Amino acid sequence: LKTLRGLTPYEFICQQWEKEPSRFIHNPHHQIPGPNT
Repeated sequence: LKTLRGLTPYEFICQQWEKEPSRFIHNPHHQIPGPNT
């Protein structure tokens, strides 16, 4: 798994969402699986 500028793919997506939320339809924080999945 390749890191993006020292970040995991999830951290990179969250960082991009904070910079440009208009690019995303949904908040990426809501897309992670929960403990019951």
